Amino acid sequence: MITIDQKAVSRKQSISVGFFFKNAKNKFSLKLYSDESGFEKTIYDQNLHRPGLALAGFVETFSYARVQVFGNTEMRYLAQLSDDKKRETIERIFQFTLPCIILTNNNEPFPMLVELCQKHQIALFGTPFGTTKLVYLVSDFLDDQFAPRISIHGSLVDVYGVGILFVGKSGIGKSEVALDLVERGHRLVADDVIILTKKGEGILIGAGTNLTKHFMEVRGLGLIDVERMFGIRAIRYQKRLEIIVELEVWSENGDYTRTGLDGQMVSIQNVEIPYIKLPILPGKNITVISEVIALNYLLRHYGYDSAAVLQDRLNQKIHHKMEEDTRGVDYFEHDFE
Repeated sequence: MITIDQKAVSRKQSISVGFFFKNAKNKFSLKLYSDESGFEKTIYDQNLHRPGLALAGFVETFSYARVQVFGNTEMRYLAQLSDDKKRETIERIFQFTLPCIILTNNNEPFPMLVELCQKHQIALFGTPFGTTKLVYLVSDFLDDQFAPRISIHGSLVDVYGVGILFVGKSGIGKSEVALDLVERGHRLVADDVIILTKKGEGILIGAGTNLTKHFMEVRGLGLIDVERMFGIRAIRYQKRLEIIVELEVWSENGDYTRTGLDGQMVSIQNVEIPYIKLPILPGKNITVISEVIALNYLLRHYGYDSAAVLQDRLNQKIHHKMEEDTRGVDYFEHDFE
Protein backbone atom coordinates (compact mmCIF):
# COMPACT_ATOMS: atom_id res chain seq x y z
CA MET A 1 0.00 0.00 0.00
CA ILE A 2 1.33 3.44 -0.98
CA THR A 3 1.58 6.03 1.79
CA ILE A 4 1.18 9.79 1.38
CA ASP A 5 2.49 12.32 3.90
CA GLN A 6 -0.51 13.66 5.78
CA LYS A 7 -1.07 15.56 9.00
CA ALA A 8 -4.09 15.37 11.25
CA VAL A 9 -6.04 18.60 11.73
CA SER A 10 -7.65 19.24 15.12
CA ARG A 11 -11.13 17.74 15.02
CA LYS A 12 -14.04 19.58 16.59
CA GLN A 13 -15.51 17.65 19.49
CA SER A 14 -18.31 20.16 20.00
CA ILE A 15 -19.76 23.46 18.85
CA SER A 16 -21.75 26.07 20.73
CA VAL A 17 -25.41 26.75 20.02
CA GLY A 18 -24.41 30.33 19.19
CA PHE A 19 -21.94 29.10 16.56
CA PHE A 20 -24.62 26.83 15.13
CA PHE A 21 -27.15 29.67 14.83
CA LYS A 22 -24.64 32.09 13.33
CA ASN A 23 -23.51 29.65 10.63
CA ALA A 24 -26.82 27.89 9.96
CA LYS A 25 -29.24 30.83 10.22
CA ASN A 26 -29.29 31.67 6.53
CA LYS A 27 -28.83 28.09 5.32
CA PHE A 28 -31.97 26.84 7.08
CA SER A 29 -33.94 30.11 7.48
CA LEU A 30 -33.75 29.88 11.26
CA LYS A 31 -35.63 32.40 13.39
CA LEU A 32 -34.83 32.93 17.06
CA TYR A 33 -37.90 32.93 19.34
CA SER A 34 -36.13 32.92 22.73
CA ASP A 35 -33.38 35.18 24.01
CA GLU A 36 -29.68 34.38 23.56
CA SER A 37 -29.17 32.99 27.07
CA GLY A 38 -28.84 29.44 25.70
CA PHE A 39 -26.17 30.29 23.12
CA GLU A 40 -23.38 29.11 25.45
CA LYS A 41 -24.70 25.57 25.55
CA THR A 42 -22.85 22.92 23.61
CA ILE A 43 -23.78 20.51 20.81
CA TYR A 44 -21.77 17.28 20.95
CA ASP A 45 -23.71 15.05 18.57
CA GLN A 46 -24.30 15.45 14.82
CA ASN A 47 -27.55 13.50 15.02
CA LEU A 48 -30.94 15.10 15.71
CA HIS A 49 -33.80 13.81 17.85
CA ARG A 50 -37.60 14.05 17.79
CA PRO A 51 -38.78 13.84 21.42
CA GLY A 52 -42.23 12.36 20.80
CA LEU A 53 -41.88 9.52 23.32
CA ALA A 54 -40.22 11.80 25.87
CA LEU A 55 -43.14 14.23 25.66
CA ALA A 56 -45.51 11.29 26.22
CA GLY A 57 -43.64 10.40 29.42
CA PHE A 58 -41.09 7.75 28.38
CA VAL A 59 -37.69 9.34 29.09
CA GLU A 60 -35.57 6.26 29.86
CA THR A 61 -33.98 6.31 26.39
CA PHE A 62 -34.34 10.05 25.77
CA SER A 63 -31.46 11.32 23.57
CA TYR A 64 -31.45 14.70 25.28
CA ALA A 65 -27.90 15.68 24.26
CA ARG A 66 -28.95 16.07 20.62
CA VAL A 67 -30.63 19.01 18.88
CA GLN A 68 -34.36 18.52 19.49
CA VAL A 69 -36.79 18.86 16.57
CA PHE A 70 -40.46 19.67 17.20
CA GLY A 71 -42.53 18.92 14.09
CA ASN A 72 -46.27 18.91 13.48
CA THR A 73 -46.75 15.79 15.61
CA GLU A 74 -45.05 17.20 18.70
CA MET A 75 -46.69 20.61 18.43
CA ARG A 76 -50.20 19.21 17.89
CA TYR A 77 -49.75 16.84 20.81
CA LEU A 78 -48.81 19.74 23.09
CA ALA A 79 -51.63 21.92 21.73
CA GLN A 80 -54.34 19.48 22.85
CA LEU A 81 -53.07 19.38 26.46
CA SER A 82 -54.41 21.58 29.22
CA ASP A 83 -52.14 24.36 30.45
CA ASP A 84 -51.19 22.47 33.62
CA LYS A 85 -50.48 19.23 31.74
CA LYS A 86 -48.60 21.13 29.05
CA ARG A 87 -46.33 22.76 31.63
CA GLU A 88 -45.75 19.43 33.36
CA THR A 89 -44.89 17.75 30.04
CA ILE A 90 -42.41 20.41 28.98
CA GLU A 91 -40.81 20.61 32.44
CA ARG A 92 -40.32 16.83 32.33
CA ILE A 93 -38.00 16.98 29.35
CA PHE A 94 -36.45 20.30 30.40
CA GLN A 95 -34.99 18.60 33.48
CA PHE A 96 -32.40 17.27 31.02
CA THR A 97 -29.70 19.47 29.49
CA LEU A 98 -31.02 20.10 26.01
CA PRO A 99 -28.76 22.04 23.61
CA CYS A 100 -31.58 23.73 21.64
CA ILE A 101 -34.99 23.19 20.04
CA ILE A 102 -36.02 23.75 16.40
CA LEU A 103 -39.69 24.09 15.41
CA THR A 104 -40.31 22.99 11.82
CA ASN A 105 -43.06 23.61 9.24
CA ASN A 106 -43.59 27.25 10.30
CA ASN A 107 -44.98 26.15 13.67
CA GLU A 108 -45.30 29.15 15.98
CA PRO A 109 -44.33 28.59 19.62
CA PHE A 110 -47.00 29.14 22.27
CA PRO A 111 -46.06 31.63 25.01
CA MET A 112 -45.49 28.95 27.66
CA LEU A 113 -42.86 27.22 25.52
CA VAL A 114 -40.94 30.46 25.01
CA GLU A 115 -41.19 31.25 28.72
CA LEU A 116 -39.87 27.85 29.82
CA CYS A 117 -37.08 27.88 27.21
CA GLN A 118 -35.82 31.19 28.57
CA LYS A 119 -36.20 29.97 32.16
CA HIS A 120 -34.03 26.91 31.43
CA GLN A 121 -31.72 28.78 29.02
CA ILE A 122 -32.61 26.66 26.00
CA ALA A 123 -32.43 28.40 22.62
CA LEU A 124 -35.67 28.07 20.64
CA PHE A 125 -35.56 28.35 16.85
CA GLY A 126 -38.14 28.08 14.09
CA THR A 127 -37.90 27.28 10.39
CA PRO A 128 -40.29 26.99 7.42
CA PHE A 129 -38.56 23.77 6.35
CA GLY A 130 -40.37 20.46 6.72
CA THR A 131 -39.13 18.09 9.41
CA THR A 132 -37.62 15.49 7.07
CA LYS A 133 -35.79 18.09 5.00
CA LEU A 134 -34.50 19.95 8.05
CA VAL A 135 -33.22 16.78 9.73
CA TYR A 136 -31.33 15.83 6.56
CA LEU A 137 -29.79 19.28 6.07
CA VAL A 138 -28.86 19.97 9.68
CA SER A 139 -27.43 16.46 10.11
CA ASP A 140 -25.24 17.05 7.07
CA PHE A 141 -24.15 20.44 8.44
CA LEU A 142 -23.26 18.99 11.85
CA ASP A 143 -21.57 15.98 10.29
CA ASP A 144 -19.33 18.37 8.38
CA GLN A 145 -18.45 20.20 11.60
CA PHE A 146 -17.52 17.02 13.46
CA ALA A 147 -15.90 15.14 10.54
CA PRO A 148 -12.23 14.08 10.82
CA ARG A 149 -9.84 16.24 8.80
CA ILE A 150 -6.26 15.97 7.60
CA SER A 151 -3.98 18.33 5.68
CA ILE A 152 -1.84 17.37 2.69
CA HIS A 153 0.73 19.43 0.83
CA GLY A 154 -0.18 19.59 -2.87
CA SER A 155 -2.44 21.12 -5.51
CA LEU A 156 -6.08 20.07 -5.98
CA VAL A 157 -7.66 20.72 -9.39
CA ASP A 158 -11.04 19.87 -10.92
CA VAL A 159 -10.20 18.39 -14.34
CA TYR A 160 -13.28 17.51 -16.42
CA GLY A 161 -15.20 17.07 -13.16
CA VAL A 162 -12.58 14.75 -11.64
CA GLY A 163 -10.76 15.88 -8.49
CA ILE A 164 -7.03 15.32 -9.02
CA LEU A 165 -4.57 15.97 -6.20
CA PHE A 166 -0.98 16.58 -7.34
CA VAL A 167 1.63 15.70 -4.71
CA GLY A 168 5.39 15.43 -4.75
CA LYS A 169 8.55 16.98 -3.38
CA SER A 170 8.72 20.73 -2.89
CA GLY A 171 9.65 22.50 -6.13
CA ILE A 172 8.71 19.56 -8.38
CA GLY A 173 6.16 21.72 -10.26
CA LYS A 174 2.78 20.95 -8.71
CA SER A 175 1.61 24.57 -8.78
CA GLU A 176 2.82 25.06 -12.34
CA VAL A 177 0.83 22.03 -13.54
CA ALA A 178 -2.25 23.31 -11.69
CA LEU A 179 -1.79 26.77 -13.20
CA ASP A 180 -1.47 25.34 -16.71
CA LEU A 181 -4.67 23.33 -16.20
CA VAL A 182 -6.50 26.46 -15.05
CA GLU A 183 -5.29 28.30 -18.17
CA ARG A 184 -6.77 25.45 -20.25
CA GLY A 185 -10.20 25.94 -18.67
CA HIS A 186 -10.10 23.66 -15.63
CA ARG A 187 -10.73 24.82 -12.06
CA LEU A 188 -8.42 25.24 -9.08
CA VAL A 189 -9.71 24.07 -5.71
CA ALA A 190 -6.67 24.83 -3.57
CA ASP A 191 -2.89 25.04 -3.70
CA ASP A 192 -0.18 24.29 -1.14
CA VAL A 193 -2.28 23.23 1.91
CA ILE A 194 -5.23 20.96 1.14
CA ILE A 195 -7.73 20.17 3.88
CA LEU A 196 -9.40 16.79 3.32
CA THR A 197 -12.65 16.12 5.19
CA LYS A 198 -14.08 12.63 5.41
CA LYS A 199 -17.75 12.64 4.39
CA GLY A 200 -19.46 9.31 4.89
CA GLU A 201 -17.59 6.03 4.58
CA GLY A 202 -15.87 6.45 1.24
CA ILE A 203 -15.77 10.14 0.35
CA LEU A 204 -13.02 12.72 0.92
CA ILE A 205 -13.80 16.36 0.18
CA GLY A 206 -10.86 18.68 -0.45
CA ALA A 207 -10.76 22.42 0.13
CA GLY A 208 -8.28 25.18 0.88
CA THR A 209 -7.79 27.11 4.09
CA ASN A 210 -9.68 30.30 4.86
CA LEU A 211 -6.42 32.23 4.81
CA THR A 212 -4.93 31.23 1.44
CA LYS A 213 -8.08 30.17 -0.46
CA HIS A 214 -7.23 30.52 -4.18
CA PHE A 215 -3.83 32.14 -3.87
CA MET A 216 -0.96 30.27 -5.50
CA GLU A 217 2.81 30.50 -5.15
CA VAL A 218 4.78 30.21 -8.39
CA ARG A 219 8.51 29.95 -7.79
CA GLY A 220 10.37 32.84 -9.39
CA LEU A 221 7.18 34.87 -9.73
CA GLY A 222 5.64 34.92 -6.27
CA LEU A 223 2.03 34.88 -5.12
CA ILE A 224 -0.87 35.21 -7.54
CA ASP A 225 -4.64 35.37 -7.00
CA VAL A 226 -6.14 32.84 -9.40
CA GLU A 227 -9.71 34.03 -8.86
CA ARG A 228 -8.91 37.67 -9.68
CA MET A 229 -6.61 36.77 -12.55
CA PHE A 230 -8.72 34.15 -14.35
CA GLY A 231 -12.20 34.90 -13.04
CA ILE A 232 -14.79 33.01 -11.06
CA ARG A 233 -14.93 30.22 -13.67
CA ALA A 234 -11.38 29.18 -12.73
CA ILE A 235 -12.07 28.18 -9.12
CA ARG A 236 -14.03 25.79 -6.93
CA TYR A 237 -14.40 26.01 -3.16
CA GLN A 238 -14.40 22.26 -2.65
CA LYS A 239 -14.19 19.05 -4.67
CA ARG A 240 -14.29 15.34 -4.02
CA LEU A 241 -10.83 13.75 -4.17
CA GLU A 242 -10.84 10.99 -6.79
CA ILE A 243 -7.23 10.55 -7.98
CA ILE A 244 -3.81 11.24 -6.48
CA VAL A 245 -0.97 11.93 -8.94
CA GLU A 246 2.53 11.94 -7.50
CA LEU A 247 5.05 13.88 -9.58
CA GLU A 248 8.68 12.80 -9.41
CA VAL A 249 11.85 13.30 -11.43
CA TRP A 250 12.24 10.43 -13.88
CA SER A 251 14.68 7.72 -12.86
CA GLU A 252 15.90 4.72 -14.82
CA ASN A 253 15.35 2.60 -11.74
CA GLY A 254 11.85 3.96 -11.13
CA ASP A 255 8.92 1.55 -10.99
CA TYR A 256 6.35 2.98 -13.40
CA THR A 257 3.30 1.16 -14.68
CA ARG A 258 3.24 0.41 -18.40
CA THR A 259 -0.18 -1.17 -18.92
CA GLY A 260 -2.43 0.22 -16.17
CA LEU A 261 -3.71 -3.28 -15.34
CA ASP A 262 -2.19 -3.27 -11.87
CA GLY A 263 -3.79 -0.09 -10.56
CA GLN A 264 -2.37 1.13 -7.26
CA MET A 265 -4.34 2.63 -4.38
CA VAL A 266 -3.45 4.89 -1.47
CA SER A 267 -5.32 4.89 1.84
CA ILE A 268 -6.28 8.24 3.36
CA GLN A 269 -8.53 8.25 6.41
CA ASN A 270 -9.31 4.60 5.56
CA VAL A 271 -10.60 5.67 2.14
CA GLU A 272 -8.81 4.06 -0.83
CA ILE A 273 -7.99 6.51 -3.63
CA PRO A 274 -6.51 5.58 -7.05
CA TYR A 275 -2.82 6.49 -7.17
CA ILE A 276 -0.60 7.25 -10.18
CA LYS A 277 3.14 7.89 -10.08
CA LEU A 278 4.01 10.21 -12.97
CA PRO A 279 7.67 10.71 -13.94
CA ILE A 280 8.76 14.14 -15.18
CA LEU A 281 11.37 14.55 -17.89
CA PRO A 282 12.07 17.17 -20.60
CA GLY A 283 9.47 17.25 -23.37
CA LYS A 284 6.77 15.48 -21.41
CA ASN A 285 3.49 17.41 -21.37
CA ILE A 286 2.21 16.78 -17.85
CA THR A 287 -0.85 18.98 -18.39
CA VAL A 288 -2.17 16.95 -21.32
CA ILE A 289 -1.38 13.71 -19.51
CA SER A 290 -3.36 14.99 -16.52
CA GLU A 291 -6.35 15.59 -18.77
CA VAL A 292 -5.99 12.06 -20.15
CA ILE A 293 -5.83 10.69 -16.58
CA ALA A 294 -9.16 12.40 -15.83
CA LEU A 295 -10.81 11.18 -19.04
CA ASN A 296 -9.52 7.63 -18.49
CA TYR A 297 -10.92 7.70 -14.95
CA LEU A 298 -14.32 8.72 -16.34
CA LEU A 299 -14.21 5.90 -18.90
CA ARG A 300 -13.47 3.39 -16.13
CA HIS A 301 -16.21 4.87 -14.02
CA TYR A 302 -18.67 4.17 -16.83
CA GLY A 303 -17.40 0.64 -17.34
CA TYR A 304 -14.74 0.91 -20.06
CA ASP A 305 -11.15 -0.06 -19.18
CA SER A 306 -8.77 0.39 -22.12
CA ALA A 307 -6.07 -1.85 -20.67
CA ALA A 308 -8.55 -4.63 -19.91
CA VAL A 309 -10.05 -4.40 -23.42
CA LEU A 310 -6.62 -4.78 -25.06
CA GLN A 311 -5.76 -7.67 -22.76
CA ASP A 312 -8.99 -9.44 -23.76
CA ARG A 313 -8.11 -9.00 -27.44
CA LEU A 314 -4.67 -10.51 -26.86
CA ASN A 315 -6.14 -13.44 -24.96
CA GLN A 316 -8.65 -14.11 -27.73
CA LYS A 317 -5.88 -13.95 -30.34
CA ILE A 318 -3.81 -16.49 -28.43
CA HIS A 319 -6.81 -18.71 -27.71
CA HIS A 320 -7.95 -18.95 -31.34
CA LYS A 321 -4.41 -19.12 -32.74
CA MET A 322 -5.33 -16.73 -35.52
CA GLU A 323 -2.85 -15.92 -38.27
CA GLU A 324 -0.58 -13.06 -37.41
CA ASP A 325 -1.80 -9.82 -38.91
CA THR A 326 0.71 -7.01 -38.78
CA ARG A 327 -1.68 -4.42 -40.17
CA GLY A 328 -4.10 -2.57 -37.96
CA VAL A 329 -6.51 -1.59 -40.77
CA ASP A 330 -7.66 -2.80 -44.17
CA TYR A 331 -6.86 -0.26 -46.84
CA PHE A 332 -9.61 1.13 -49.01
CA GLU A 333 -9.55 0.05 -52.64
CA HIS A 334 -7.09 2.12 -54.69
CA ASP A 335 -5.87 3.90 -51.55
CA PHE A 336 -2.08 3.68 -51.66
CA GLU A 337 -1.20 6.58 -49.33
